[in-house]
Amino acid sequence: MTFKCLCGVQSMDGFESGARGVRLRTVDVAGQSGYSVQQVRDLERLGVIPAAARADNGYRSYTAVHVRALSAYRGLAGAMGPADARRLLAELRTVTLTEVASAVNEVHVRLARERHEALRALRALEAIRADKEIAGPEEERDTMTITELSTALGVRPSTLRFWEQEGLVTPDRVTSLRARRYGLAAIRAARIVAALRGAGYGIPAVREAVDCLHRPDGPAETRRVLLRRLDRIALRTVALLRAGADLAEVATSAAASPAAPDA
Repeated sequence: MTFKCLCGVQSMDGFESGARGVRLRTVDVAGQSGYSVQQVRDLERLGVIPAAARADNGYRSYTAVHVRALSAYRGLAGAMGPADARRLLAELRTVTLTEVASAVNEVHVRLARERHEALRALRALEAIRADKEIAGPEEERDTMTITELSTALGVRPSTLRFWEQEGLVTPDRVTSLRARRYGLAAIRAARIVAALRGAGYGIPAVREAVDCLHRPDGPAETRRVLLRRLDRIALRTVALLRAGADLAEVATSAAASPAAPDA
């Protein structure tokens, strides 16, 4: 089986020739991976790359697979965050190839979900702008209960209550029991909040975006925030795609080789 290396290392014919071919010093791995010597050692200690072999004099001896692992880590860290990337790569030697593929697929699904949420918020913004241009009285069918809205957004009712407490979404109070009722404005604000929260924005940033809606240029500014979010999701998706070839090489090598002894 032949793998074409994408990180500046010569191509390897299978794991055996790559593992037993040219041995690399720590400084060589650092130069080819773009990490510092100390970072290479730290990432080895964290299990991101396999433990290096040790020469009689105690010096580390790496292979091209270690460089591929570092390249895979760089892409995964950009796509899913450093902590999750470290966890995934550390698990490569204890899980099956099927499980590795499943884990990567879950990252793709997560990115697709974040993109969907951002696009849904953009549609809510367009509806807000349309309402300002063509204002009309709300009808009963334009409102939702807390249960209906939480179901529509895929969140718990307690989450909507928390958003109300934080001043992000304000429902009306109706009936003698003071039950919450969400009108069109509150529903659309809730969609924007849900999209931003699902995309990882903290409460202060979400509050700023919601507050912008009440300014003349509000929807336009919030739209720019969401478009920047979509751009970041696209960059993370590209990083994940680039990590794929490196991750496949590392996973295949881990499956084909015996576990390395503890250094």
